[in-house]
Amino acid sequence: MAEAHVSADRRGALRKLEALLFASRELLSAQEIAARLPGEDDIPGLVEDLRRAYATRGVNVVEIDGKWGFRTAEDLAYLLSREQVEERRLSRAALETLAIIAYHQPVTRAEIEEIRGVSTSKGTLDVLLETGWIRMRGRRRTPGRPVTYGTTEAFLEHFMLASVSDLPGLEELKGTGLLDSAVPAGFHVPVPDDSQDLRDEEDPIDEGELLDLMRQGDDPSDDRDR
Repeated sequence: MAEAHVSADRRGALRKLEALLFASRELLSAQEIAARLPGEDDIPGLVEDLRRAYATRGVNVVEIDGKWGFRTAEDLAYLLSREQVEERRLSRAALETLAIIAYHQPVTRAEIEEIRGVSTSKGTLDVLLETGWIRMRGRRRTPGRPVTYGTTEAFLEHFMLASVSDLPGLEELKGTGLLDSAVPAGFHVPVPDDSQDLRDEEDPIDEGELLDLMRQGDDPSDDRDR
């Protein structure tokens, strides 16, 4: 658009249209623009003139579903993109399950439920597997051959532990107030062991089976083991 050949009225209308599109949070239709620019009959022409004027700038006039607005030029979108880590709080059930796995590994879903005293939903283990804090270790040599679970290196990194043996013991838990000082007689906190080696009562899970289990997101054998 040659600026010298544009009338003063046209330039004034373009300035008003530019201000409308710039200030609006939503895209504007021709009818909405016309309502704000009384007396202007050539709204599509004005929009096209403004679109050409901004074609090589950092922001462009774009049309989406019959409405117009300013948007960042496509080749500059990377300047405004940012990565944001969204923190998700674990539920109490997930925290309890994680603690049981950390201290009692290798442990099956049925054993987790026995310790907690309530059933463990499929989603709870799924969330912990997605965080990368627990893994499927093997299969227990018992009826139903349930999957056993253990912690991972990512678990140690997140909780800043050199090894799983650095988890607090009975006296430390009492000292931090996480356990009542008057615990029942015979109560003990197991010494955690996250050795990568399978126990005598565990069979390995081959890679293909492990992928199938991860896709299923559940261990059907645990239902039979309960």
